[in-house]
Amino acid sequence: MAATPAPPQAPPKPTWDPRDPVRPLLRPTIRIRLTLLYGGMFLIAGILLLSIIYLFTAQALGDSASELPFKVVEGKVQPTTSWCQLPVQGTGEQLNEAVSACLQHQRDLALDDLLRRSLFALLGLSIIAFAFGYAMAGRVLSPLGRITRTARQVAGSDLARRIELDGPDDELKELADTFDEMLERLERAFTAQQRFVANASHELRTPLAINRTLLEVHLSDPGAPVELQQLGKTLLATNERSEQLVEGLLLLARSDNQIVERKPVDLAEVASRAIDQVRAEAAAKGAEIRGERDVAVVQGNGVLLERIALNLVQNAVRYNVGEGGWVEVTTETEQGQAVLVVSNTGPVVPAYEIDNLFEPFRRLRQERTGSDKGVGLGLSIARSVARAHGGRIIAEPREGGGLVMRVTLPI
Repeated sequence: MAATPAPPQAPPKPTWDPRDPVRPLLRPTIRIRLTLLYGGMFLIAGILLLSIIYLFTAQALGDSASELPFKVVEGKVQPTTSWCQLPVQGTGEQLNEAVSACLQHQRDLALDDLLRRSLFALLGLSIIAFAFGYAMAGRVLSPLGRITRTARQVAGSDLARRIELDGPDDELKELADTFDEMLERLERAFTAQQRFVANASHELRTPLAINRTLLEVHLSDPGAPVELQQLGKTLLATNERSEQLVEGLLLLARSDNQIVERKPVDLAEVASRAIDQVRAEAAAKGAEIRGERDVAVVQGNGVLLERIALNLVQNAVRYNVGEGGWVEVTTETEQGQAVLVVSNTGPVVPAYEIDNLFEPFRRLRQERTGSDKGVGLGLSIARSVARAHGGRIIAEPREGGGLVMRVTLPI
């Protein structure tokens, strides 16, 4: 029996968050690495060149100073420096040995002076080389900076931006042109999606509204048979469910995009409005709604943020234990972020099924919508709206049953 291949390992995470505006001062950018590469190569080449020159100079001076080009036979010698100790009088052999020692000492001084001056020159040239390498790396990588800035603007839903890089037809220009082509295709796809959502909004809502009106008219007829009235109520409930499904799908399609127009929105007010809408349902269910809601102002779309709170609170009420259950809704600011937490009592949720809850039309232990508790889009819409606001939503099983839904949004 063949062995099951091991699952691929996830790539290592970066040591710094690219979304964090406060980045490390010395993060390993390409510019820094190129600067270190250029400067390091120059420094190594300078050290090698200095070593070779020093060895050649030492060898040349050693060969020339090994034997004197003259021979002292007799006479008097008067030294001119303090470091050269020569006898005033002596035999020729003594004078020759003294002169050789003086020349050897002078050779050592010359090599030391050469080494010192060369090291100072190498240090100065290394500083110039690193500065020149940094400037050249910045000039070479400036198109990448332009591409990065354009990508950030596109991430803010400005798909009309283009790089339009000028210059030689090199690899960077090819990359910029490819990026522009990709942006053009994305813009066309995004525009087509917007047209589809607008058309679907009209085409799907209209027949459902007509069906609802016709059913309500027939149900208002007091002379209608009981069987027909029962059938009409069933069809009306089905039609209402279809309308909720259409509204949910359209909202899901719209909320997947970045929010362009933002206004100050208090999550505490949004949560309170959502609670007011489900308070009657919670009372009928026998669930208590509690929790403190502090001021937590974010920049975003109030209608979409209210939909997050409403979906979470509705799910917390509908998937509860009934009498004696509770739903806790809190808002606060934490580490520069606004936090909305909705927790509830309810059935035990396995940790491995948490991710499935955020998929469209998926519920706990159910593949398709098959109950009267909703259309299966609530958490999908909540996650899409949170992402569109630059935030995230996390679900965790609560000990004893139920869930803890935590929405984090940047202030």
